[in-house]
Amino acid sequence: MPMIQLTVPAGALTPTGRDSVRQELAEALLRWEGAPNTAFFRAQAWIYLHELPPGCQVTAEDDAPRFRVDITVPAGALSERRKAGLVGEATSIVLAAAGLTEADAPRVWVLIHEQPDGTWGAGGSIVRLADLVAIAQRERQAAEPEQPTT
Repeated sequence: MPMIQLTVPAGALTPTGRDSVRQELAEALLRWEGAPNTAFFRAQAWIYLHELPPGCQVTAEDDAPRFRVDITVPAGALSERRKAGLVGEATSIVLAAAGLTEADAPRVWVLIHEQPDGTWGAGGSIVRLADLVAIAQRERQAAEPEQPTT
């Protein structure tokens, strides 16, 4: 299942951004994965916000805040096009949450980690991409209205 870990220096996000960034990142990830917008898939998109104490994130250049978005997905869940779209949207979401502009985009790094099939477990069992695809198909079918027969 998708997982995001957002690491930021404490105080780098605006109060409104801190409240909204996790939900927005989760929604973006599910959208780019092509997962249906259902309670099951929303509950599986976990977001962790790691706020570093002052002085724990620096560069050799300056003290401007940097942001790292680590995204873990099942291998094969994202095409190259979807990865690029997710990186772009995640960057925009983080910039907005920090009150920054697109000129600050180089401060946001998005790292996509693909978990090899058969190495992801949940609920005491191995979860495979094929299992998730099957669940998504069932949930999409359940959400579709029945077509009248003629």
